Amino acid sequence: MFRFLVRLVLTALALWLAAAIVDGINLYGDTAGARFLSLLLVALIFTLVNTLVKPIVMMVGCALYVLTLGLFGLVVNALMFWLTGWVSEKLSLGFYVDGFWPAFWGAIIVWLAMWVMDLLTPRREVEA
Repeated sequence: MFRFLVRLVLTALALWLAAAIVDGINLYGDTAGARFLSLLLVALIFTLVNTLVKPIVMMVGCALYVLTLGLFGLVVNALMFWLTGWVSEKLSLGFYVDGFWPAFWGAIIVWLAMWVMDLLTPRREVEA
C-alpha cells in the first residue's frame, strides 16, 4: 500500500511538471493544497485509465502497433492523457487538457518524468 501511495505522489508530480511546461494543460485551484489534492485525484484517474482502458485500446489497435513499429503507442498514450483530462474536467478537479497536441506532449513529459523517478527510487530486494 505504501508503494502505491508513493507511486501516486510521483505521478502527481509528473502531472504537475507537464502542466507547468506544456501550454494547453491547465491546473486550477485556489491554494497550493487544493492544487496538490487535485493532482493526487487526477493521478488516481490517470492510473485507473492506464490500468483499465489502455489494455483494451492496445488490444483493439494491435495491428496499428505492428504497422507503425510501435509508434502508435505514442498516440494511445496521448489519448489516455486526454481522456484523463476530460474525466478530470467532468469531475471539476481543476485539471484540463486542451486538445490532442497538449495531451501528446504531456504524455511524453509524464512518461519521461516517471522513468527518471523510477530510476531514482530504490528497489526492494527479493529474497530467494
